[in-house]
Amino acid sequence: MTSTTHNPLRRSQHNRLVAGVCGGLAEFFGVSAFWFRLAFLIALIPGGVPGLLVYLLFWLMIPKAND
Repeated sequence: MTSTTHNPLRRSQHNRLVAGVCGGLAEFFGVSAFWFRLAFLIALIPGGVPGLLVYLLFWLMIPKAND
């Protein structure tokens, strides 16, 4: 059985627009931050609350990178 190691989940200091949440999620999952930004944007469409609330929760829960 092979094991892959991920970077720890942290808010990105380099790939950020607001708080680094999407950049940190992208680094953790190994995909482009564009997809997370698009997902949060789509979640903002039905009134803003679902996407904004999840983003704010992630901002509070995910620690900042130590770069």
